[in-house]
Amino acid sequence: MKTITVGITAHVDSGKTTLAEAMLYTSGQMRKLGRVDDGSSSLDTDSIERERGITIFAHQAEFTAGETRVMLLDTPGHVDFSSETERTMSVLDYAVLVISGTDGVQSHTATLWKLLRQYEVPVFIFVNKMDLITADKGAILSELRRRLSSDCCDFSGEDVEISENAAACSEELMETYLSSGGLSDADISRAIAQRRLFPCFFGSALKMQGIERFIEILDRFTAEPQRLTEFGASVYKISYDAKGTRLTHLKINGGRLSVRDELTYTDSEGSAVSGKVSSVRFYSGEKFSTAECANAGEICSVTGLSGTYSGQGLGCSQNSAAAMLEPIMTYRVGLPKERSVYDILDDLRRLEDEDPQLHIVWNEQLREIHIQLMGAVQLEVLTKRIEMKYGYKVSFEDGAITYRETIRSAVEGVGHYEPLRHYAEVHLLIEPLERGRGLEFRTDCPEDDLDRNWQRLILTHLKEKAHIGVLTGSPVTDIRFTLKAGRAHLKHTEGGDFRQATYRAVRQGIRSAESILLEPYYDYELEVPSESVGRAISDLQHFGAEFDQPETEGEMSVIKGSAPVSEIGTYQLDVNGYTKGRGRLTCTFSGYRECHDSERVIADIGYDCDSDIENSADSVFCSHGAGYVVKWNEVPEHMHLPSCMAEEAPEDKPDTARIRRFAERTASDEELMAIFERTYGKLDRDPRRAFKKTKAVQPDTKNVKLPEYEGPDYLLVDGYNIIFAWDALKKIAAENLDAARSELINMMCSYQGCTGYEIIVVFDAYKVKGRHRDIEKYYNISIVYTKESETADSYIERVSHELSKKHRVMVATSDGLEQMIILGNGAMRWTAAELYERYRAAGEAMKEYMN
Repeated sequence: MKTITVGITAHVDSGKTTLAEAMLYTSGQMRKLGRVDDGSSSLDTDSIERERGITIFAHQAEFTAGETRVMLLDTPGHVDFSSETERTMSVLDYAVLVISGTDGVQSHTATLWKLLRQYEVPVFIFVNKMDLITADKGAILSELRRRLSSDCCDFSGEDVEISENAAACSEELMETYLSSGGLSDADISRAIAQRRLFPCFFGSALKMQGIERFIEILDRFTAEPQRLTEFGASVYKISYDAKGTRLTHLKINGGRLSVRDELTYTDSEGSAVSGKVSSVRFYSGEKFSTAECANAGEICSVTGLSGTYSGQGLGCSQNSAAAMLEPIMTYRVGLPKERSVYDILDDLRRLEDEDPQLHIVWNEQLREIHIQLMGAVQLEVLTKRIEMKYGYKVSFEDGAITYRETIRSAVEGVGHYEPLRHYAEVHLLIEPLERGRGLEFRTDCPEDDLDRNWQRLILTHLKEKAHIGVLTGSPVTDIRFTLKAGRAHLKHTEGGDFRQATYRAVRQGIRSAESILLEPYYDYELEVPSESVGRAISDLQHFGAEFDQPETEGEMSVIKGSAPVSEIGTYQLDVNGYTKGRGRLTCTFSGYRECHDSERVIADIGYDCDSDIENSADSVFCSHGAGYVVKWNEVPEHMHLPSCMAEEAPEDKPDTARIRRFAERTASDEELMAIFERTYGKLDRDPRRAFKKTKAVQPDTKNVKLPEYEGPDYLLVDGYNIIFAWDALKKIAAENLDAARSELINMMCSYQGCTGYEIIVVFDAYKVKGRHRDIEKYYNISIVYTKESETADSYIERVSHELSKKHRVMVATSDGLEQMIILGNGAMRWTAAELYERYRAAGEAMKEYMN
């Protein structure tokens, strides 16, 4: 018995789920026929699906048709959930495209046909609702051949008619038909599998007309694809059952998957993961049966695997290509006051795990969650799902089109990160690609210059983050990033240094380039009465749309072209108005193109790239023991490696070049001495007793350009961090926190009098309900109490970034993560112990002076 995977897909309300129910009932898989309209469908298992009467999630079932075991996947029909449909197409052997006999080829039908062609899925077409009086078989078949493919062939007759109709659709089949007097089932099956023939069948799923015959057609004219002998599987969906168990839905492409098998794979973050299969499930609607193994060709769900994701290949199977459909709308999530923003973010991340096209974007600077999705219906369903699953309500505000950014021409991006005891420099060649290519990452850096491990780490950092543009803060696309050069220090470089350098190199390159704003476009087909053509063309010109010469078909005219989604997305309502319901607009997503009114969009969004401290284009260099920030446009004057876009000098002989590069990499003692002397002054002692210097070729060096500081030096103190780090204050805080806070403030007042620093002590009040930020002046220092939902860390990070532009800034904290961010802002870091020693030393100096 052969095993095939068949997916049913259609425009919404074409009767797709009704057909699936009828096939399961006719084949004996179900004893009772379910109905979509009364919520008794066995495939629409979710309560929201039954309430709305539409399919939202792909559901699995199984039935037997003659000698064929059919693994059936019922997919969503609404355009807002088309990403779920697209993910399912990657694992299909065949598809059944359902067409409404009264509506014909609709807007989403054209999109589905395009996806099926992209994934090279053989298609059977079932024209439904033929029991209705307005259904015209001849007209529908003609429309299918005109709008989908001329190879659409009527298979609703007897065997002789099927053979003749198939031969008429293909020259190769016609030659076989004439030479042998007919066509065998194998000849027709081969043509269908090669997408040279698209069988069309006519019937009524609701009235059970033609269902048995259609199942017979599937059995006769499908062939099981060749399976792999080695284990391989494709993941097409992630979900969670009623108990919260994570399910990985996959198709076995080859070999066998058994319970307790251990799989090793790479997760979406690029990390190696090992997981053991704890159970194998075969679903039919919401019910499932367990088995010890799943064989090649079967669709199953497994538990025990973490880090899997839709489109992932396991075993010998490769990952699927990037999805064609992308979310085109973005909203800001309105959060309930009684819930922590981080808890809500975790909940939404879990939903994103189930639907990868549900893009969750976290804005750390504004503490806001933004979400990208397909449309209004998906938004309503998502609101309901969150309320039912997590018990709270969210709102979605400021809906807008999702934009993308790219660059006009190639540019070099340089990122340097060198606060004291850290070092990394990265040079990237950033080049534009053709529209729709997405992002590409590669390396062209000699391993003699930068070790392979560092190069891999840089590529990982390039891929791990959604890099944003400088015009609107939208994600960048259609760009190739090539690592051309980089430098590490033998003793001072850590992994996090290259993360900082890589992010800054990307941002600096994009900041230096001419950026282009992209917006989503639709390919459209507008059918209106001939007398309405003038109005239609006027509207399309106003939209900035492109269109071909109108084609006349009887009393109707058809206009084809492309237009921005922002302009034509709701145009169907206008078409219905001026054509009195006779007009029809069909739109399919065609990708991103240059924005037609970019100046207005950029001004409306109002994004300031230089104020985005989370995505800085500036670099950090070191001088006199302190890190200082160099603006993005001045980085080429300070960088340590030559430009990767400069004209290359004549190459050294191979042996000489290798020796030179090795010497540069190992000349650490001399560099350490240079750093020491820049920090503490030149050593004046017997050179024979000094460090032994190694002769080495130094990289291109330039005079260090120090920032010109204005006014006093600033010291920012993380109050509670210091209190619980100093033993004396910690002991006081155990009994009375207010007393410990007062003692620290008094100590800082004394320290300010000794040093003259402008001291700001910051206390964390983010958990205090209704709290507004308070700033007090206490004698000679400033005291800040942060507002609700604002941590002391975030306040210090923001203020240190602003003050470092004109002042020397020190920050006292023992928070390791905060220290790294502070270094990136160009401020000096003091640990709690270091502040205490400085305070104690200042006190001793003051006593000595007074005596």
